[in-house]
Amino acid sequence: APLHRFAAHPPGSYCLCAKLSPDGRHLVTTGSDCTARLWDTSLWQTTVQSTAHATDKDAASTSTPPRNNCSQTLARHSKWVWDAVFSADSSYLVTSSSDATARLWNLRTGEVVREYTG
Repeated sequence: APLHRFAAHPPGSYCLCAKLSPDGRHLVTTGSDCTARLWDTSLWQTTVQSTAHATDKDAASTSTPPRNNCSQTLARHSKWVWDAVFSADSSYLVTSSSDATARLWNLRTGEVVREYTG
């Protein structure tokens, strides 16, 4: 069973990829709505779920994303965004799209640093 369930992209679109940043602070999702969305995981609340007769070792810790914790929507692609990868320091993100481009994003500013075509 999933630990969380939330609407990463608008109804009628597909979430194509989800990856956690190396520092664990962000989750990126890519979608058929031509965007990549960055989610702030520090806002997720941790709760402990247990059964009526559970011991401490049986308790399961889960995180629940609050509504609207999307910190950035990266929307410069013109077709589906298929994949994304974070830099080792979690400061940059590369997205790839069906529009035959890859974009390098500065996550502090939300700006495209470089666009690759081909």
